[in-house]
Amino acid sequence: MALVSAQNLVSQNAVVVFSKSYCPYCKKVKQLLSSLGAQVKVVELDLEKDGDEIQSALTNWTKQRTVPNVFVGGQHIGGCDDTMSKHNGGKLLPLLKEAGAV
Repeated sequence: MALVSAQNLVSQNAVVVFSKSYCPYCKKVKQLLSSLGAQVKVVELDLEKDGDEIQSALTNWTKQRTVPNVFVGGQHIGGCDDTMSKHNGGKLLPLLKEAGAV
């Protein structure tokens, strides 16, 4: 059930960040995406009643246990380091544009 709801969110939104409200890496990614003007669906797993189940489902789906867990245009792009390195390499903005997020 948690996997299906996570997959639905990813398919229905150009950008999804599975996050925890207190996580500094999550904040960094959310600030970056915001500064780029991206429309982002943020799911704060620590505030969702089924957040633990969603995180477990994401682990099985993406093989990544940590947050942030970032999806652009339905594709898993990774966590904070992956997102920052895509941005620094000039690859994040084209992905966001292609996904219709900016």
